[in-house]
Amino acid sequence: MTGHERGSVPGAADAPAALVVRRAPRTPRAAVLFLHGGKEVSRAPSRPWHPAAVRMRPFVRAVAAVLPDDDVLLGEVRYRLRGWNGGDADALRDVQRALAELARLTGDVPVVLVGHSMGGRAALRAAAAPEVRAVLALAPWCPDGEPVAHLRDKDVVVLHGDRDRVTDPRESVSLVRRAQEAGARAETVIVPGGDHAMLRRSGHWHRTAASTVAALLPDGRTAS
Repeated sequence: MTGHERGSVPGAADAPAALVVRRAPRTPRAAVLFLHGGKEVSRAPSRPWHPAAVRMRPFVRAVAAVLPDDDVLLGEVRYRLRGWNGGDADALRDVQRALAELARLTGDVPVVLVGHSMGGRAALRAAAAPEVRAVLALAPWCPDGEPVAHLRDKDVVVLHGDRDRVTDPRESVSLVRRAQEAGARAETVIVPGGDHAMLRRSGHWHRTAASTVAALLPDGRTAS
């Protein structure tokens, strides 16, 4: 896959583009955006060579492999900062900028968000946008009190390793339960032996994520 970066959202000329396109079909029917993890608090710049960003590249490749017809745009969200940073919710703001940039490129297409850790939290929050039809959250950071009402009528799948010592799989289960009560089509899938970095059983993580994304796309494809 070759990556090329697109322009910034109007009015954000002082910030780099938030959307990095990894595969750009001529006429996409949908888009999948990948959101890497970060830190609870950090004002340090986020860089593409940081481990959290590199960790998501195999997921991009895995999804591309099960969607060989090349009619789904694949992109990564580039954060300005490494941290969520309390009420600033910087990662969420960057996802929202990326969605705006995507709309400029493709018009109104359905979007699936795939986020890990802090990126999972950002993906779940960004699902308030009408174009976001589904979220795949990988070992997400789900603090108590995360909003779920906006997930009504959305598809949400959470994968979480039972050996995660960074984010708590029990919090994922709780969030999914509350999302179901709010009207989301939500489920939790526990990965036996899975850790937070998704290094243990990495092939299982990649294959499961790819097949899940294929199923979440608008025509409900299954991975071949």
